[in-house]
Amino acid sequence: MTWNVRIGINPISWMNDDLPALGGETLLETALKEGKEIGYAGFELGNKFPKDGPSLKAKLDEFGLACVSGWYSGFLAEVPAGQTDADCVALEIERCKQHMSKLQYNGVKVVVYGECAGTIQGQIDTPVSKRPRFANEALWVAYGKRLDAFGAHLKSTYGITLAYHHHMGAYVESPEDVDHLISVTDPQSVGLLYDTGHAYFGGAVDPLLPLKKHIQRIVHVHCKDVRPKVIAQSRNDGWSFLTGVLNGTFTVPGDGVIDYGAILSTLKSAGYEGWLVVEAEQDPAVAPSYQYAKKGFDTLQAIVHRLNQEA
Repeated sequence: MTWNVRIGINPISWMNDDLPALGGETLLETALKEGKEIGYAGFELGNKFPKDGPSLKAKLDEFGLACVSGWYSGFLAEVPAGQTDADCVALEIERCKQHMSKLQYNGVKVVVYGECAGTIQGQIDTPVSKRPRFANEALWVAYGKRLDAFGAHLKSTYGITLAYHHHMGAYVESPEDVDHLISVTDPQSVGLLYDTGHAYFGGAVDPLLPLKKHIQRIVHVHCKDVRPKVIAQSRNDGWSFLTGVLNGTFTVPGDGVIDYGAILSTLKSAGYEGWLVVEAEQDPAVAPSYQYAKKGFDTLQAIVHRLNQEA
Protein backbone atom coordinates (compact mmCIF):
# COMPACT_ATOMS: atom_id res chain seq x y z
CA MET A 1 0.00 0.00 0.00
CA THR A 2 1.34 3.42 -0.99
CA TRP A 3 2.41 5.56 1.95
CA ASN A 4 0.40 8.79 1.81
CA VAL A 5 3.07 11.17 3.01
CA ARG A 6 4.29 14.43 1.52
CA ILE A 7 7.73 16.00 1.76
CA GLY A 8 7.92 19.70 2.56
CA ILE A 9 10.60 22.12 3.66
CA ASN A 10 11.07 25.06 5.97
CA PRO A 11 12.55 28.20 4.35
CA ILE A 12 15.23 28.25 7.03
CA SER A 13 17.52 26.54 4.53
CA TRP A 14 17.50 29.79 2.54
CA MET A 15 16.79 32.46 5.19
CA ASN A 16 16.90 32.34 8.99
CA ASP A 17 14.29 34.19 11.03
CA ASP A 18 16.25 33.98 14.30
CA LEU A 19 19.52 35.01 12.65
CA PRO A 20 18.47 37.37 9.82
CA ALA A 21 22.07 37.80 8.69
CA LEU A 22 21.93 34.21 7.44
CA GLY A 23 20.38 34.44 4.00
CA GLY A 24 18.72 37.76 4.80
CA GLU A 25 19.23 39.01 1.27
CA THR A 26 17.59 35.96 -0.33
CA LEU A 27 14.22 36.62 -1.93
CA LEU A 28 11.24 34.51 -0.89
CA GLU A 29 10.60 33.79 -4.55
CA THR A 30 14.08 32.28 -4.87
CA ALA A 31 13.36 29.80 -2.09
CA LEU A 32 9.95 28.88 -3.50
CA LYS A 33 11.25 28.45 -7.05
CA GLU A 34 14.18 26.30 -5.97
CA GLY A 35 12.12 24.26 -3.53
CA LYS A 36 9.54 23.45 -6.21
CA GLU A 37 12.29 22.61 -8.70
CA ILE A 38 13.87 20.18 -6.26
CA GLY A 39 10.54 18.41 -5.77
CA TYR A 40 9.12 19.67 -2.50
CA ALA A 41 5.31 19.68 -2.29
CA GLY A 42 5.02 22.54 0.16
CA PHE A 43 6.65 25.04 2.48
CA GLU A 44 6.33 25.88 6.13
CA LEU A 45 6.16 29.60 6.77
CA GLY A 46 8.77 32.21 7.68
CA ASN A 47 8.91 35.96 8.17
CA LYS A 48 9.07 36.78 4.45
CA PHE A 49 5.76 35.13 3.58
CA PRO A 50 2.56 37.20 3.11
CA LYS A 51 0.74 37.80 6.39
CA ASP A 52 -2.87 37.20 5.34
CA GLY A 53 -4.54 34.06 4.04
CA PRO A 54 -5.49 35.09 0.49
CA SER A 55 -2.14 36.74 -0.25
CA LEU A 56 -0.27 33.73 1.11
CA LYS A 57 -2.32 31.33 -0.99
CA ALA A 58 -1.78 33.45 -4.11
CA LYS A 59 1.99 33.48 -3.58
CA LEU A 60 2.21 29.73 -3.02
CA ASP A 61 -0.11 29.07 -5.97
CA GLU A 62 2.35 30.91 -8.22
CA PHE A 63 4.77 28.06 -7.64
CA GLY A 64 2.31 25.18 -7.28
CA LEU A 65 3.13 24.71 -3.59
CA ALA A 66 1.05 23.91 -0.53
CA CYS A 67 1.21 25.62 2.85
CA VAL A 68 2.52 22.93 5.19
CA SER A 69 2.16 24.75 8.50
CA GLY A 70 3.61 27.69 10.38
CA TRP A 71 5.36 28.34 13.67
CA TYR A 72 3.25 29.95 16.37
CA SER A 73 5.00 31.50 19.39
CA GLY A 74 2.87 30.58 22.39
CA PHE A 75 3.17 31.90 25.94
CA LEU A 76 1.25 29.41 28.06
CA ALA A 77 4.09 28.11 30.25
CA GLU A 78 4.05 31.09 32.60
CA VAL A 79 0.98 32.86 33.99
CA PRO A 80 1.70 36.58 34.48
CA ALA A 81 1.25 38.01 37.95
CA GLY A 82 -2.33 39.02 38.60
CA GLN A 83 -3.73 36.71 35.93
CA THR A 84 -5.52 33.38 36.23
CA ASP A 85 -4.99 30.32 34.07
CA ALA A 86 -8.20 31.20 32.24
CA ASP A 87 -6.90 34.73 31.60
CA CYS A 88 -3.68 33.31 30.14
CA VAL A 89 -5.55 31.00 27.77
CA ALA A 90 -7.99 33.75 26.77
CA LEU A 91 -5.10 36.04 25.86
CA GLU A 92 -3.53 33.31 23.73
CA ILE A 93 -6.84 32.68 21.99
CA GLU A 94 -7.04 36.36 21.11
CA ARG A 95 -3.39 36.61 20.03
CA CYS A 96 -3.61 33.65 17.67
CA LYS A 97 -6.58 34.79 15.57
CA GLN A 98 -4.74 36.26 12.60
CA HIS A 99 -2.21 33.46 12.36
CA MET A 100 -4.71 30.63 12.71
CA SER A 101 -7.12 32.24 10.26
CA LYS A 102 -4.29 32.48 7.74
CA LEU A 103 -3.44 28.81 8.19
CA GLN A 104 -7.09 27.78 8.05
CA TYR A 105 -7.59 29.68 4.77
CA ASN A 106 -4.68 27.72 3.31
CA GLY A 107 -6.01 24.33 4.35
CA VAL A 108 -3.40 23.72 7.04
CA LYS A 109 -4.22 20.89 9.48
CA VAL A 110 -1.52 21.33 12.15
CA VAL A 111 0.15 24.35 13.71
CA VAL A 112 3.71 24.27 15.02
CA TYR A 113 3.36 25.40 18.63
CA GLY A 114 6.66 26.72 20.00
CA GLU A 115 6.63 27.59 23.70
CA CYS A 116 8.30 30.98 24.02
CA ALA A 117 7.55 31.88 27.64
CA GLY A 118 10.93 31.97 29.36
CA THR A 119 12.73 30.50 26.35
CA ILE A 120 16.36 31.32 25.67
CA GLN A 121 16.50 29.82 22.18
CA GLY A 122 16.84 33.25 20.60
CA GLN A 123 19.45 34.62 23.00
CA ILE A 124 22.85 34.22 21.42
CA ASP A 125 24.78 34.98 24.62
CA THR A 126 22.85 32.62 26.93
CA PRO A 127 24.04 29.00 27.26
CA VAL A 128 21.36 26.49 26.33
CA SER A 129 21.85 24.90 29.76
CA LYS A 130 20.22 27.97 31.32
CA ARG A 131 16.84 27.08 29.85
CA PRO A 132 13.71 27.32 32.01
CA ARG A 133 12.35 24.32 33.92
CA PHE A 134 9.17 23.65 35.86
CA ALA A 135 9.98 23.46 39.57
CA ASN A 136 7.30 20.95 40.55
CA GLU A 137 4.58 18.62 39.34
CA ALA A 138 1.80 21.10 40.06
CA LEU A 139 3.27 23.52 37.53
CA TRP A 140 3.47 20.76 34.92
CA VAL A 141 -0.16 19.78 35.50
CA ALA A 142 -1.38 23.37 35.30
CA TYR A 143 0.59 23.90 32.09
CA GLY A 144 -0.96 20.79 30.60
CA LYS A 145 -4.45 22.04 31.35
CA ARG A 146 -3.74 25.39 29.69
CA LEU A 147 -2.36 23.61 26.61
CA ASP A 148 -5.41 21.35 26.51
CA ALA A 149 -7.76 24.33 26.61
CA PHE A 150 -5.88 26.13 23.86
CA GLY A 151 -5.56 23.02 21.71
CA ALA A 152 -9.28 22.26 22.06
CA HIS A 153 -10.06 25.81 20.93
CA LEU A 154 -7.83 25.51 17.85
CA LYS A 155 -9.48 22.26 16.84
CA SER A 156 -13.07 23.42 17.34
CA THR A 157 -12.62 26.92 15.87
CA TYR A 158 -10.14 26.39 13.04
CA GLY A 159 -9.98 22.64 12.50
CA ILE A 160 -6.26 22.81 13.31
CA THR A 161 -4.39 20.45 15.64
CA LEU A 162 -1.77 21.83 18.03
CA ALA A 163 1.58 20.18 17.21
CA TYR A 164 3.82 20.81 20.21
CA HIS A 165 7.46 21.39 19.23
CA HIS A 166 9.97 20.14 21.81
CA HIS A 167 12.81 22.63 21.37
CA MET A 168 16.28 23.36 22.68
CA GLY A 169 16.35 26.25 25.16
CA ALA A 170 12.68 25.92 26.15
CA TYR A 171 10.66 24.26 28.92
CA VAL A 172 10.21 21.04 26.94
CA GLU A 173 13.61 20.02 25.63
CA SER A 174 14.74 16.59 26.88
CA PRO A 175 13.15 13.16 26.33
CA GLU A 176 12.04 13.30 29.97
CA ASP A 177 10.36 16.64 29.34
CA VAL A 178 8.51 15.18 26.36
CA ASP A 179 7.39 12.24 28.53
CA HIS A 180 6.11 14.71 31.10
CA LEU A 181 4.30 16.80 28.50
CA ILE A 182 2.56 13.73 27.11
CA SER A 183 1.50 12.63 30.60
CA VAL A 184 -0.21 15.94 31.48
CA THR A 185 -1.98 16.64 28.17
CA ASP A 186 -5.04 15.21 26.46
CA PRO A 187 -4.35 13.39 23.16
CA GLN A 188 -7.57 14.87 21.78
CA SER A 189 -6.24 18.41 22.28
CA VAL A 190 -2.44 18.30 22.06
CA GLY A 191 -0.39 16.49 19.43
CA LEU A 192 3.38 16.15 19.30
CA LEU A 193 5.67 17.58 16.66
CA TYR A 194 8.55 15.13 16.57
CA ASP A 195 11.83 16.78 15.59
CA THR A 196 14.70 14.34 14.99
CA GLY A 197 17.46 16.91 15.49
CA HIS A 198 16.06 18.46 18.66
CA ALA A 199 15.40 14.96 20.01
CA TYR A 200 19.06 14.03 19.53
CA PHE A 201 20.43 17.35 20.84
CA GLY A 202 17.96 17.23 23.74
CA GLY A 203 19.46 13.98 25.00
CA ALA A 204 18.02 11.14 22.91
CA VAL A 205 21.21 9.68 21.46
CA ASP A 206 18.91 7.25 19.62
CA PRO A 207 16.05 9.43 18.33
CA LEU A 208 14.12 6.28 17.42
CA LEU A 209 13.33 5.61 21.10
CA PRO A 210 11.15 8.68 21.81
CA LEU A 211 9.59 8.28 18.36
CA LYS A 212 8.44 4.75 19.17
CA LYS A 213 7.40 5.72 22.69
CA HIS A 214 5.07 8.50 21.59
CA ILE A 215 4.22 7.42 18.05
CA GLN A 216 0.47 7.66 18.63
CA ARG A 217 0.73 11.34 19.61
CA ILE A 218 2.83 12.46 16.63
CA VAL A 219 0.96 14.72 14.22
CA HIS A 220 3.87 16.48 12.48
CA VAL A 221 7.53 15.66 11.78
CA HIS A 222 10.60 17.87 11.34
CA CYS A 223 13.52 16.12 9.68
CA LYS A 224 16.94 17.49 10.48
CA ASP A 225 20.21 15.66 10.91
CA VAL A 226 22.99 16.37 13.41
CA ARG A 227 26.74 16.66 13.68
CA PRO A 228 27.57 14.94 17.00
CA LYS A 229 31.02 16.50 17.38
CA VAL A 230 29.53 19.99 17.18
CA ILE A 231 26.82 19.06 19.69
CA ALA A 232 29.46 17.72 22.07
CA GLN A 233 31.47 20.93 21.76
CA SER A 234 28.32 22.97 22.27
CA ARG A 235 27.65 21.20 25.57
CA ASN A 236 31.25 21.26 26.73
CA ASP A 237 31.81 24.93 25.95
CA GLY A 238 28.41 26.16 27.15
CA TRP A 239 27.22 27.54 23.81
CA SER A 240 23.86 29.13 23.21
CA PHE A 241 21.44 27.44 20.85
CA LEU A 242 22.14 30.02 18.14
CA THR A 243 25.91 29.70 18.55
CA GLY A 244 25.47 25.99 17.93
CA VAL A 245 23.47 26.73 14.79
CA LEU A 246 26.18 29.05 13.51
CA ASN A 247 28.77 26.35 14.06
CA GLY A 248 26.85 23.61 12.28
CA THR A 249 24.93 21.71 14.95
CA PHE A 250 22.25 20.77 12.43
CA THR A 251 22.20 19.70 8.82
CA VAL A 252 19.79 18.03 6.40
CA PRO A 253 18.83 14.34 6.33
CA GLY A 254 21.58 12.31 4.73
CA ASP A 255 24.38 14.57 5.93
CA GLY A 256 24.60 13.43 9.55
CA VAL A 257 24.25 10.33 11.72
CA ILE A 258 20.50 9.85 12.16
CA ASP A 259 19.10 6.65 10.65
CA TYR A 260 16.23 7.99 8.57
CA GLY A 261 15.47 4.55 7.17
CA ALA A 262 14.49 3.42 10.66
CA ILE A 263 12.70 6.70 11.44
CA LEU A 264 10.53 6.64 8.32
CA SER A 265 9.88 2.90 8.53
CA THR A 266 8.55 3.39 12.06
CA LEU A 267 6.31 6.26 10.98
CA LYS A 268 4.93 4.27 8.03
CA SER A 269 4.24 1.20 10.16
CA ALA A 270 2.35 3.34 12.67
CA GLY A 271 0.13 4.81 9.95
CA TYR A 272 1.51 8.35 10.05
CA GLU A 273 0.23 10.26 7.01
CA GLY A 274 1.25 13.85 7.68
CA TRP A 275 4.16 15.89 6.35
CA LEU A 276 7.87 15.13 6.50
CA VAL A 277 9.47 18.57 6.72
CA VAL A 278 13.15 19.17 6.04
CA GLU A 279 14.20 21.84 8.52
CA ALA A 280 17.88 22.40 9.12
CA GLU A 281 19.21 25.68 10.47
CA GLN A 282 22.52 26.36 8.73
CA ASP A 283 24.45 29.25 7.31
CA PRO A 284 23.72 29.18 3.55
CA ALA A 285 27.13 30.72 2.93
CA VAL A 286 28.65 27.52 4.36
CA ALA A 287 25.92 25.07 3.37
CA PRO A 288 24.55 26.29 0.00
CA SER A 289 20.75 26.34 0.13
CA TYR A 290 19.92 24.52 -3.10
CA GLN A 291 22.55 21.84 -2.67
CA TYR A 292 21.56 20.97 0.89
CA ALA A 293 17.81 21.28 0.32
CA LYS A 294 18.18 18.84 -2.57
CA LYS A 295 20.23 16.44 -0.46
CA GLY A 296 17.54 16.44 2.22
CA PHE A 297 14.75 15.86 -0.31
CA ASP A 298 16.62 13.15 -2.20
CA THR A 299 17.40 11.30 1.03
CA LEU A 300 13.80 11.23 2.24
CA GLN A 301 12.32 10.59 -1.21
CA ALA A 302 14.57 7.59 -1.77
CA ILE A 303 13.55 6.05 1.54
CA VAL A 304 9.84 6.68 0.94
CA HIS A 305 10.18 5.09 -2.52
CA ARG A 306 11.97 2.06 -1.07
CA LEU A 307 9.35 1.59 1.64
CA ASN A 308 6.59 1.76 -0.95
CA GLN A 309 8.39 -0.78 -3.13
CA GLU A 310 8.67 -3.12 -0.14
CA ALA A 311 4.96 -2.82 0.72
